[in-house]
Amino acid sequence: MNNKTLGNIFKGDKVIWMVFFFLCIISIVEVFSASSELTYKGGSYLAPMFKHIAILVMGVFCMIVTLNIKCKYFKIVTPFLLIISILTLIWVFFAGHTTNGAQRWISIIGIQFQPSEIAKGTMVLATAQILSAMQTPEGADKNAFKYILWICLPIIPLIMLENLSTAALLCVVIFMMMVIGRVPLSQLGKLLGIVMLLIVFVFAMVMIVGTDKGQINPNKNMTEQIAQAKEKPGGIGKIFHRFDTWKSRIDKFMNGKEVSPEEVDLDKDAQVAHANIAIASSNVVGKGPGNSVERDFLSQAFSDFIYAIIIEETGIEGALFVAMLYIILLFRTGRIANRCENNFPAFLAMGLAMLLVTQALFNMCVAVGLAPVTGQPLPLVSKGGTSTIINCIYVGVILSISRSAKKKDVTDEDLNENQLATA
Repeated sequence: MNNKTLGNIFKGDKVIWMVFFFLCIISIVEVFSASSELTYKGGSYLAPMFKHIAILVMGVFCMIVTLNIKCKYFKIVTPFLLIISILTLIWVFFAGHTTNGAQRWISIIGIQFQPSEIAKGTMVLATAQILSAMQTPEGADKNAFKYILWICLPIIPLIMLENLSTAALLCVVIFMMMVIGRVPLSQLGKLLGIVMLLIVFVFAMVMIVGTDKGQINPNKNMTEQIAQAKEKPGGIGKIFHRFDTWKSRIDKFMNGKEVSPEEVDLDKDAQVAHANIAIASSNVVGKGPGNSVERDFLSQAFSDFIYAIIIEETGIEGALFVAMLYIILLFRTGRIANRCENNFPAFLAMGLAMLLVTQALFNMCVAVGLAPVTGQPLPLVSKGGTSTIINCIYVGVILSISRSAKKKDVTDEDLNENQLATA
């Protein structure tokens, strides 16, 4: 009876469930270890972990509810989610809450969340619906490309203004979905060309308009330099106010010259420097869970740089294990998508899996110094609020799709057995 009850709760692909629980266990252990800053501020050693566990429990509840929803009903909510995404992104642009220099949050009934998290899943959902509805024997209809761009037009620029890395991540995922959806290569080639021109233009604007505050000359009058910086559009413009941050990150990443240990500025480059120290001091095998030293110096040890803490505590083996979990998630979802009879669930499952895995890849590359700091948390591992719950919902959608795909396989097997028995 107990096994039957558990089976009714934990429906769907068992491998996806296993990957999810491993990520949750790693998340609880590492967030507990990496939350020394929150412990110091809050005065309680266990409070950050209990809060994180409560969010994960809520996420699991939302995931179980989602996996019990039939895939066809996800189509119904698409237009409503598009409207909600656009309205909340406009809201956050004009009246959002600012944290760490970025205006990305809004608060409803005391609950604070990032509209971009909802918009990401909505874009994947809408793209999957368009691609599935416009499939032909030769691939996607040419109009599918146009409709996807029309959906992207009001959402991605609004995300980009405050969160360039999230907008770039979403563009990469949508492009990969169009490749999987067999959008004509000529259209994808033209899109790549236009995107490259836009990247060059935005890069030039950031380098010209933005001000790298880390390069202010201490030998000159500080007040005068700050006043000059504020006169630039990057200092006061609503649209360009993130250019300063982007330029600082680009300058740090592109400055590839060797710096001796005694010349490292731990105040200016604290995040990257302490992440490198955490990785270098792991000594391959790690210091053991809970024994991190750099967590006390990394301000985002429990979020953006939690992968560096994982490496410091568990070594290369732990880092590879976490990376392998995301790879398993992607390939297992690919197998589920391959079993789907209809295109919509297949495209949706692959889109959500690529969204999670690509974000994880961004986070890992930042932690090991292969990409500029982006502010992307490690999905299902980093400490978070609504982002953790929404990521759990994404996994719930994949599990819901795996249920229908599995039923199709079982039905086919039963039919074959019945045919053999009749013969």
